[in-house]
Amino acid sequence: MLASQGLLTQPAAPAVKTDIMPVIRQMQYLQIDTIQAVRRSQYLVLWSRLGDFDPAWLDEVHQSGELFEYYAHALCYLPIEDYPIFRGRMLYDARVGNHRRDWAQEHASFVEHVRSYITENGAVSSSDFDSQTVSTGWGDVKREKLALQHMFSTGELMVPYRQKFRRYYDLRERVLPDWDDARALDADTALEELIIKTVYALGVALEAWIPGYYYLLKGGLSEKLERLVSESRLLPVRVEGWEASAYVHPDRVAMVESCTSGALVPSHTTLLSPFDPLVSDRDRALTLFDFDYRLECFTPAKDRMYGYFCLPILYHDRLIGRLDPKAHRKEKRMEIKTIYLEPGVLLGDQMIEALKEVLNRFTHWHGMHSLEIGVTDPPELREALVS
Repeated sequence: MLASQGLLTQPAAPAVKTDIMPVIRQMQYLQIDTIQAVRRSQYLVLWSRLGDFDPAWLDEVHQSGELFEYYAHALCYLPIEDYPIFRGRMLYDARVGNHRRDWAQEHASFVEHVRSYITENGAVSSSDFDSQTVSTGWGDVKREKLALQHMFSTGELMVPYRQKFRRYYDLRERVLPDWDDARALDADTALEELIIKTVYALGVALEAWIPGYYYLLKGGLSEKLERLVSESRLLPVRVEGWEASAYVHPDRVAMVESCTSGALVPSHTTLLSPFDPLVSDRDRALTLFDFDYRLECFTPAKDRMYGYFCLPILYHDRLIGRLDPKAHRKEKRMEIKTIYLEPGVLLGDQMIEALKEVLNRFTHWHGMHSLEIGVTDPPELREALVS
């Protein structure tokens, strides 16, 4: 799984912009999130695999048309070659493309007003409108933003670019002028492709891990897997210590053989975003790594165990702990509020040096000039890291 996810070893060379797409294709998607205690998740996920890189590269690759935005594991950047899959889901899967559907039906004339505005004026952001807001239960939102979200979810609009993280929407026919809906996959075929992509991305997958990768329904999955195995599009495997059968992609067989022969040795130390595919399925992280992880930014401060935006620490083939960082941008200061190692993790010189190195890289990539470490558990870790 570490090899399939691009987390087995340190990057072999400094990152260049053309590295962005291969990394996203390894994972199959790059989840987008707004939280910015340090940098937003999508940049952290790439940094974990590429090392230092210019975050502007992701926006440039998106704007070049190699990526599109849509809902996969939440809102994601997706390789443009996967558009037929997701267009098929928009057209033929009743659960997809219904964001704000009821609201849009009740306000059809207003949606038409926004549609006409985009047709006449080109790509727009919700900030281009100045009108009344409505309550959604999650806060007050402009009516135009609701209309934009609805038309985006149905595929009528796409997001060809962002500026300072602000989304700009335009008509699909202007973003993909050569697209023909005849190329969209039917619902069953689209579902099969997403199952196959999940197994490819995970390297090896139990059936229970497959639905969560793209938020697929569990019903009928066993029958789909049997069919894909019968067609040799997936391969069943037995894993020592696991009761249930697992699955691998045929293109991963050489990787599996390298693992079983001991040729692949995990040596990477890095920090992971809370939305990194390696840990975004909390049950899978617990099963594989014995790492019980929850994001606590939505938990009241008094009830948090570890911190606001804790990042799991990957050390070779283990998740050894978590740390809560905060970038003080005006002061150019990186603060690590807390570091908690997992029970049973034994500090050694190699681990301490690896942690020092990754914290220094993390600080440097954020453009911070100093690093401060607060509370650690065990307490002696702080002294070891600052010495």
